[in-house]
Amino acid sequence: MSHDRQHSYSTGTEWTGNLGEGTTGYRAYSRDHVITAAGRPELLGSSDAAFRGDASRWNPEDLLMASLSSCHMLWYLHLCSQAKITVVAYHDDALGTMVEGDGGGGRFSAAVLRPVVTLAAGSDAARATVLHEDAHRLCFIANSVNFPVSIESKIMIAG
Repeated sequence: MSHDRQHSYSTGTEWTGNLGEGTTGYRAYSRDHVITAAGRPELLGSSDAAFRGDASRWNPEDLLMASLSSCHMLWYLHLCSQAKITVVAYHDDALGTMVEGDGGGGRFSAAVLRPVVTLAAGSDAARATVLHEDAHRLCFIANSVNFPVSIESKIMIAG
């Protein structure tokens, strides 16, 4: 008998880019939209600037990479806490690669997370490094994508 627990997530997406003519032409509308979830600040979205989007707004590709990075970090911090490893700083510069197909669509072909973790003096750096593998294995988002996600971590000791 399965003991899986199910969780639901609800968001709203509203297109705000009707410039008066709707989608009468490729250049006739903006890609701007607003992403909402109950009780949270709105995210201003658009498409990537390469696809006539507003570069000052979040695009779906950015959000996917942010989700991968954030999920990994949250699992990692949890595992370090359980292992009595004190993380005092964490920064990730994640990079995803998307390949555009001839038919206009595309897909992510790979992503790499590059967390730089600073541990309190006396922490087990070797164990902290291994915990990235566990965090990756447990990450809900990494388990949901159909492209490889690799981890290139760096561990530093404070002081």
